[in-house]
Amino acid sequence: MGLGEASARGTSMEGDCLSCIKYLMFVFNFLIFLGGSFLLGVGVWVVVDPTGFREIVAANPLLFTGVYIILAMGGMLFLLGFLGCCGAIRENKCLLLFFFMLILIIFLAELAAAILAFIFREHLTREYFTKELKMHYQGYNNTDVFTSTWNAIMNTFDCCGVNSPEDFEESIFRIINPGEVVPEACCRRNNHLGEVGFSNREECLSGSMLYRNNKGCYSAVVDYFEMYIYVAGALAIVVLTIELFAMVFAMCLFRGIQ
Repeated sequence: MGLGEASARGTSMEGDCLSCIKYLMFVFNFLIFLGGSFLLGVGVWVVVDPTGFREIVAANPLLFTGVYIILAMGGMLFLLGFLGCCGAIRENKCLLLFFFMLILIIFLAELAAAILAFIFREHLTREYFTKELKMHYQGYNNTDVFTSTWNAIMNTFDCCGVNSPEDFEESIFRIINPGEVVPEACCRRNNHLGEVGFSNREECLSGSMLYRNNKGCYSAVVDYFEMYIYVAGALAIVVLTIELFAMVFAMCLFRGIQ
């Protein structure tokens, strides 16, 4: 009798534990589902917005790429949250297994991305960007993705070149535009009565330091994103930890379902 009671008590505790895991998984995945829905909504609104915001985004390669990254992330989180919620609440082993495999693939992809980022970290040096700028930046060819991206960076961060305006010396830009020392994107702008214009475009293009941005974009971008880099690193660790727990919970629930 004692053994029977102990066995029943153990079975009851196991059932309570399984029920707790089930509802924890549901709440966790419902939050993921809501986050994915929000990102999808923002991405779709930007893409189809008829009021002109779409044109602003399309004109900036960085924003344009960012919108589709948001859409992809939103879709992925939406699917993950949906699968996790359905698998947990319905105790469906097939959905739970699919959820586990999807999380595992994402986890391995993130791990591979981190390894590749470490291996190719030398491609993020000043020397690499300077060499690429000299070889590929054309100045006014907005159909060229490299050129338009650099123009967007220099306009956004009020900077010029990778290290300084001197980066354009002996570059393809100077060969294409022999009469200009720096591109128009390096020129300082002022806001007068709500209208943005160049302080002195002609003097800037001829090389005057008074009318151009003299700070390099490498320092400008690093300074701007310095805080965000640490936040992103901490967030990446949190996301990886959550993914590990999600896989453990999914597999526990999968094994516990009779």
